[in-house]
Amino acid sequence: MTHRNSDNRRNLGPSPAVPRLLAIGLALLPLSFSFAGEKELERLNESRDVLVEMAGMKEGAPRDILEKAKCVIVIPSVKKAAIGVGGRFGYGAAVCRTENGAGPWSPPLMVSLKGGSVGFQIGGQSSDFVLLVMNQKGVDNLLKSKFTLGADASIAAGPLGRNAEAGTDLRMRAEILSYSRSRGIFAGISLEGASLRQDEGANRALYGAFVHPRAILLESAQSIPSEARGFVDAIERLTSGKDPQE
Repeated sequence: MTHRNSDNRRNLGPSPAVPRLLAIGLALLPLSFSFAGEKELERLNESRDVLVEMAGMKEGAPRDILEKAKCVIVIPSVKKAAIGVGGRFGYGAAVCRTENGAGPWSPPLMVSLKGGSVGFQIGGQSSDFVLLVMNQKGVDNLLKSKFTLGADASIAAGPLGRNAEAGTDLRMRAEILSYSRSRGIFAGISLEGASLRQDEGANRALYGAFVHPRAILLESAQSIPSEARGFVDAIERLTSGKDPQE
């Protein structure tokens, strides 16, 4: 009987394979985090490049409109969807002015753009999009997990270059002004029917945990990650009259 109890006690102990499996799992964790960080860094760098190149174009988005925007959303390299007419998908980042519009630009909220209508059809297989949120209602929509452009938030093609003054009335009415770049040419474009949503996985990868969108975009409760510094700095310079490439 004593011999059987001794054997049972030995059998209740951890298997030699368990520590090895744990060690392998822990060793793989940094690799997954590193992969997510690289992916988000690439997205933020591409978003910065779109803004810098837009600022350098004579017929890009007018500086005065950009300076009045409450939030800026950049979605680089939007691709045509394989299924559906006019459908596209892309991933980008949004920043807003903190302190009720009087403070510095916020850290980025990672977002995705999917779907669209006939107005989404522009030349080229890949396009860049810049959305300017012009009023508080547009900001409120951005805080939702998902909203539809044209239905939940009014959207219009943004005026370009010297046409800024002609677009004053448009700016007063629309909650969001949209711009696209395809084949090196910027243009105003309507994105009615496309849905914009928060990219929760990318936000967790960037901040290491769930952070409420309001805390990121409006409350100055979250510091700017080092991976996002170039993107945010470019917007700061672009809306302060400075060269964003300095």
